[in-house]
Amino acid sequence: MRIALAHDWLAGRRGGEAVLDCIAALVLSRHEPAGLYAMFDDGRPVGDAVEEVRARFGVTASFLNGLPRAARLRRWMLPLYPAAVGELSCRLARAQRPIDLLISTSSAAIKAMRAPRGVPHLCYCHSPARYLWSADGYEGGLRGAGLRAAGPMLRAWDRRTARRVTRFVANSSAVRQRIRECYGREASIVPPPVRTDYFTPGDTGRDGSWLLVGALEPYKRVDLAIRAAAEAGAELRIVGTGSEESRLRALAGPSVVFEGRLGDEALRERYRTASLLLMPQIEDFGIVAVEAQACGLPVVARRAGGALDSVVEGVTGAFFDQPVPGAVVEACRGRPPAAAAACRENALRFSESAFRAAMIKEIDAAMAAGGP
Repeated sequence: MRIALAHDWLAGRRGGEAVLDCIAALVLSRHEPAGLYAMFDDGRPVGDAVEEVRARFGVTASFLNGLPRAARLRRWMLPLYPAAVGELSCRLARAQRPIDLLISTSSAAIKAMRAPRGVPHLCYCHSPARYLWSADGYEGGLRGAGLRAAGPMLRAWDRRTARRVTRFVANSSAVRQRIRECYGREASIVPPPVRTDYFTPGDTGRDGSWLLVGALEPYKRVDLAIRAAAEAGAELRIVGTGSEESRLRALAGPSVVFEGRLGDEALRERYRTASLLLMPQIEDFGIVAVEAQACGLPVVARRAGGALDSVVEGVTGAFFDQPVPGAVVEACRGRPPAAAAACRENALRFSESAFRAAMIKEIDAAMAAGGP
């Protein structure tokens, strides 16, 4: 089959791009890609399979990508997303050769692409757009004011265009429920792929430190992790960068180490030597939690979101209910001892091979359903 791929933006590699890369590899191995469509593309590589699609079949970016510093300023262009997605839909419809299937991977707006008449649209949904459907972390400043003004119109558009999707796939139980609430649609669940062959336990011992891995953005609640570590007197290592870094550095004490962005090898070493991974935020899924468990590292997480699918309480980690330092500290102290083997076994449920097998079934189901 000829399969077109669509992604919100190509602007660095995070969890969503890892999923896109795995889907691109699947399409390359079994079908023929019909190009990749994105609102923004800054040219940075995001994965071997995506780069092969780029080189052989091309990336089509929207008109927004031609604006100065477009990819970096993309979140300020939210009111223009409907026009950008509409343009991409028209360009797909005018493609010289017909396609058999459109697969989108969406956490913003690309799920609203319209497939050509009679062509099914399979959407792997990381979440309905957080900044439209959840105020968490987006309330303040100019961005918050803009969202309050444009939010009702954009939410109506987002819900209406969900009808353009033939079949939704959610990355977790929490996202499946969110799709029901926001779009009135049902979804199957396929957890994201995790490189369990790469993230493996090591031979070194644990050093007693806490580890946090993620973007330094408001909804990640890194501030809560810093306050909890201070209360517990624990060393906290923070891997990642983001807009909150200056504020968080000012909040942190001497026992907090900011390590910036690490390569895969250094990150794996942190998973292998820390004593727990801390996830104070509510994640749609949280690939980091599975990477850590694949290395034998237990996880302490908020009792919500994707962590409920990936962490087994009392076996591979512990949960806390209230986002306050005391609750985090108590959960960290109550994490299961000697959990390495159980963590590794649990992580294998989320391997790349498991993802591939599940997505083959989803593609077959979308094709059987047919397009509008």
